[in-house]
Amino acid sequence: MSVVKRFIAGAVCPRCAQMDSVRMYRDEEREYRECVKCGFEDSLRLDGRPDPEELETRVSGERSDKAPGSSDDERDQVQVINFDSGLNRRDH
Repeated sequence: MSVVKRFIAGAVCPRCAQMDSVRMYRDEEREYRECVKCGFEDSLRLDGRPDPEELETRVSGERSDKAPGSSDDERDQVQVINFDSGLNRRDH
């Protein structure tokens, strides 16, 4: 199937606000729009159902090197913790 991209007369790009720079096309499942000036892209499902949203997890969320609840001063301090499993004990 060949895809025909058509410009939308009078459409304004939501990102760069340029008029007549948005074109649209569709496939079997989605309708796409894109701006040829700034590269904005968007798509909608043809059946009207919303896209499933990715749940925010500690992996997909915003990354930070800072531990939760710590300040910038605490992050620069290092605390060494030694764990002794007791395997090297000779008192028994």
